[in-house]
Amino acid sequence: MLARPHRLTRGADYKSVVRRGGRCAGPSTVTYVIHSGEDRPARFGFIVSKQVGGAVVRNTVRRRLKAICAEALPSVRPGADVVIRALPSSAGTGFPALRDEVVRCLDKRAS
Repeated sequence: MLARPHRLTRGADYKSVVRRGGRCAGPSTVTYVIHSGEDRPARFGFIVSKQVGGAVVRNTVRRRLKAICAEALPSVRPGADVVIRALPSSAGTGFPALRDEVVRCLDKRAS
């Protein structure tokens, strides 16, 4: 689980990252990263729409993404803001494949 300092909470922050951040797309997710240059921990946000599935499926996908980001946190540069948008195909993607995809994008954009 990501602690409070590692989470994006304001809608304006999400909007800023999605509009101005670098983008890395995979078959199940789209990852947006922006580096603020501030001296603070990296922050993560997740967008899982109803197109992914019902509430149980959406929450499962969100929990998987949070676990992956908690594992990858040490490799993400401080001051980075990351938003991960889950695509409908993420509901049927296994955890190892989802982790490989997210880690690849984080290494590419957030390190």
